[in-house]
Amino acid sequence: MRHFVCAVFLFAAACLSGQTLKLRPATPPKPASPPPEQVSNFIPLTVDAGTPLKVALDKEVRIQKAGQPIHGKTTEPIYAFDKLLIPAGSDVIGKVAEIDPVSAKVRTLDAMNANFSPERQVHIEFQELVLADGRHLPIRASVVPGSTAVLSFVPAAETTNQGAVAAGKKAAKGKISQAREQLKQGIAQVKSQVHSPDKVHRLKRLALAQLPYHPQYMDSGTSFIATVREPLTFGSEQLKPALLTNVGTRPPSGSLVHAWLTTPLSSATSKKGDRVEAVINQPLVVSEHLFLPEGSHLEGSVLQVRPARRLGRNGQLRITFHQVVPPSGVQEAVEATLEGVDAAKGENLTLDSEGGAQVTTPKTRYLTTGIAVMLAASSESPDGDHDLHHGGGGGGGGGAANGASGFKLVGMLVGAFAHSRVVATGFGSYGAAMSVYSHFLARGRDVVYPKDMSMVLELGAREKQASNSSEPVAAGTAPGY
Repeated sequence: MRHFVCAVFLFAAACLSGQTLKLRPATPPKPASPPPEQVSNFIPLTVDAGTPLKVALDKEVRIQKAGQPIHGKTTEPIYAFDKLLIPAGSDVIGKVAEIDPVSAKVRTLDAMNANFSPERQVHIEFQELVLADGRHLPIRASVVPGSTAVLSFVPAAETTNQGAVAAGKKAAKGKISQAREQLKQGIAQVKSQVHSPDKVHRLKRLALAQLPYHPQYMDSGTSFIATVREPLTFGSEQLKPALLTNVGTRPPSGSLVHAWLTTPLSSATSKKGDRVEAVINQPLVVSEHLFLPEGSHLEGSVLQVRPARRLGRNGQLRITFHQVVPPSGVQEAVEATLEGVDAAKGENLTLDSEGGAQVTTPKTRYLTTGIAVMLAASSESPDGDHDLHHGGGGGGGGGAANGASGFKLVGMLVGAFAHSRVVATGFGSYGAAMSVYSHFLARGRDVVYPKDMSMVLELGAREKQASNSSEPVAAGTAPGY
């Protein structure tokens, strides 16, 4: 009996030992080692190195020496995924880091037009960022050379197509137009924080610029593209699964997205079919649903290009985007065309109704060239010579006008007091020749899209593209050109 009881006890112990071994693999993991899928739901709220920081001066600055302070405001917000990190209108503090000397070639060319104070290249660095809540963040951001300009938002021309397709999409068009108007108001609100000079101040500056020696200024509103050199960290945040429901799906047609161009383009060097890339810098949220987070990439190509040519013929450029890649990496086919760009004032850049860009020549060229030719012709007439030698009332004024057309203020003074037909004719002929050459004979201007240029794109086929043939319309053939 004793042997039987021992055998039963050993058998029960063996059974219990086997059950324990079977239960060990089902033991839940330790809390200190969460599965990878939980870790991936956290996104870093970071402004990566290389991010463009768009800044505009909020007051005029006279360039004097390296080290002088610079103050401006951000003109575009910066996001991380769907979270706003740096709102537009944040204060940015920096300094003039370096002022380059002027080469002998530039000095000679400017001196030929009576400018003995050519502009110097100024290097600017930003060191501190002040947010709306009062936080001061150290920052290292240097201005990209050649990015200094007073920018203006250039919207695409409205389509004038009134066919059956346009009539059928009247309601959708109204919503898109409303979104465009809200976009323009938002940009105007940000730029209103920058104090623009009044008319009297602009006239004084214009008169000062005519002097052979004059100081160098940066106007209020002058914009910079500053590249962030070191990352800015704002912590991290866990994503809610409901937020990702629509990410990776096709965005609604007619949606407007903000993007920065990462591929610099020029009608002088770009070729048809060249690859074009951009990155979405503001999340696309439609009806409180996130479709495209910040950091999504747009891929496209150059659709049409024509370089500038002689006889004042300007360049043309048209690009299109056909794929969007969210951070998940899943490509989605889209059709996106330019709805607006930030361009420097004075470039006379225009966009047609399908997003094609062209530099237009101001019609004032005919007036200014005609005046210069007329002054040159009048200085060669016998009556003009008689007035110059006999001190007639119109002699000094005519000589000054001829001098101004050829050599700015220096020419004006010499022409007014020299009382010489030869001098007046020389200045007038020089001014007329320069005007004719620059306005009608010289090479036109190319369309240039710099790196990190701000763009607004409309997703989905435009009405005119949907109703017409699939062949692209040449830039410059749409109404408004």
